[in-house]
Amino acid sequence: MAKGKQQKAPDLSGIRNIGIAAHIDAGKTTLTERILYYTGASHKIGEVHDGEAHMDFMAEEQAHGITIMAAVTQCPWKGHLIQVIDTPGHVDFTIEVERSMRVLDGAILVLDGVRGVEPQTETVWRQATRNDLPMMFFINKMDRPGADFGRAMATIRKRLGGEPVPICAPIEGDRVVHLIDRTLIAFGGKLGAEVTVRPCDDATWQTVADHREALLMAAADLDDDVAMVVLEEEDPEPADLWRVIKQGCLDRKIQPCLGGSALRNYGVQPLMDAVISILPAPLERPASTGTDRDGEEVLIEMDHTQPLAALAFKVQMFEGRRHVFARIYRGVLKPGDQIYLTGPGERERIARVFDVDAAKKKRIEAAFAGQIVLLAGLRKASTGDTICDPAEPVLLEAIQARDPVLGLAIEAGSSKDEEKLLEALRKFQEEDPTLVLEEDQETGQRILRGMGELHLQIAFERLKREFNLDVRAGKPAVVLRETISLQQSADTLFHRVIDQGETQLEMKAGAAATVTPLDRGAGIEVSAEPQVQGDAMELTAEQAEAVQAGATDASTAGPLQGSPLQDVRVVVDTVTLFGTASTAQALRVAVAEAVRKAMSQAGGQLLRPIMATEVVVPEEAMGGVLGDLQARGAMIQDTQTEDGISTIACDAPLDRLLGYTTDLRSMTRGRGQFTMEFNRFDTA
Repeated sequence: MAKGKQQKAPDLSGIRNIGIAAHIDAGKTTLTERILYYTGASHKIGEVHDGEAHMDFMAEEQAHGITIMAAVTQCPWKGHLIQVIDTPGHVDFTIEVERSMRVLDGAILVLDGVRGVEPQTETVWRQATRNDLPMMFFINKMDRPGADFGRAMATIRKRLGGEPVPICAPIEGDRVVHLIDRTLIAFGGKLGAEVTVRPCDDATWQTVADHREALLMAAADLDDDVAMVVLEEEDPEPADLWRVIKQGCLDRKIQPCLGGSALRNYGVQPLMDAVISILPAPLERPASTGTDRDGEEVLIEMDHTQPLAALAFKVQMFEGRRHVFARIYRGVLKPGDQIYLTGPGERERIARVFDVDAAKKKRIEAAFAGQIVLLAGLRKASTGDTICDPAEPVLLEAIQARDPVLGLAIEAGSSKDEEKLLEALRKFQEEDPTLVLEEDQETGQRILRGMGELHLQIAFERLKREFNLDVRAGKPAVVLRETISLQQSADTLFHRVIDQGETQLEMKAGAAATVTPLDRGAGIEVSAEPQVQGDAMELTAEQAEAVQAGATDASTAGPLQGSPLQDVRVVVDTVTLFGTASTAQALRVAVAEAVRKAMSQAGGQLLRPIMATEVVVPEEAMGGVLGDLQARGAMIQDTQTEDGISTIACDAPLDRLLGYTTDLRSMTRGRGQFTMEFNRFDTA
């Protein structure tokens, strides 16, 4: 841009902010590479298997052949600007999907045409649903033996409870039939870039008649006018079908489905057309909500003339410098602007604003409502913070991160590298809220906790590559929780006399408490409204606060190992007062002792992370793998076999699955694979 030229606000009707998400190895990064190539945003196609994917720019992504960090890019298509976020498929990096879904307007979920819906598909579906995102499906890998467009759509209905509606059906010869426009689309030339569209002949049309009928029935259910035309056995106008399908998608009543093969270069351009025609522009999404300085709910309209409101959804180091990704929901943001961070309550100044293309960035003079941009100069902003006008502070809904479930003791290879290691891990934690560094109070060891073995492995590889740090790590240790097995009550009398020179301070208070086990996942409930006995009939405000604090103090750690407590109700039944000796401190200690005593008598139980696990193996290996899983304490939920491939769904304790990848490969001659996702803490 020429210096001094005023940047204009973009036409929001021409913008699409979309995410591409899928189960690992469904082909979403391959799809993104084709989108960039066909839109002219990239001049070549980088293949994942060659380690050259444009969006997988980290060395670890190229080495492992997977997406680790969500990457942002832009591409033009038929007069529109599409901002794309390519998200990871591996469950260890699910925070990248979570925070991406929070700021998008729509999503493309990619399915394997053979496997259909897989475990991580269910996870990203829930994440998109939680953020009320309109979704469409691209059923990929339709060139593979056993791929079935109709069966893949059936898994959407069965496993997700969705309402799939076919839009483009793949047929033999690497072609697709457009079921709305009644056209046959072929892909030729270099890498499928030449698209030929012609009216579909009757013979080919008959092969997709069932899909066309499903489209018409779905449209009829959504719109009375279309229903009348369909009932009269007439063909609705394509424009009416487009209108109805778009509104149904925006209302999240249906999910349009298109098929093809990104690797074989067919079916991608019709998907891009559908993104423009069906998925929403920023103004077609409901207004966001926030709270103002008085705690009142306010609507955040997508308007660049109003005071600034933006969400910092990701921190990332670019070229060693701290940058923040932000979605602008209202107002304009320019370099030099002073902003207010509602979360930490800090004022900062924006140094630079950038457009982003994966690992590349380009300076711009302003960012407007509806855009996703990269900001430099913010030292204190973190994931989920609201960036707003200091004169009009507002708080947007934050981004929730899951707690890590696996830990490793970690130390620098050399004592002189200790500070360097801590600084590197601090930067990693800023980027990734699910990576947590803690200190074990008993051993003094530093414990790095993450979402799984791969998550921690990638962190170690980055420490070596980016900071030239060699680290030593202990054996993986799962995060534990504790609960109780019985309801139990206990009472205690706290009495202490403290010499203070010529005087003595007497502290005396009694308390009784009851602890009760709750259902798994219920958390901690604390009720501190006791009956008062003794020298007074009611508690002062300071004493009441101390009773609550004592119950809370004793509810943080379990009775066995001091692990965090969960699924317990704590009730302070009575407190006994002894005049001035019943100070707030005495009450706090008495209540805490009563609660701990009750818990120690209530039968403590250790809770381990239980993972929802899916194992896919050749049919002939099914028996041996099932036996091995049961020996690991797995509870088998379901087994299915289709086309010589068996799928086992089970719940298994995480500590028994450490190193399972190697064991599974050995049992299946390298052909088995598994995925797991944290489900709950439970007894194993």
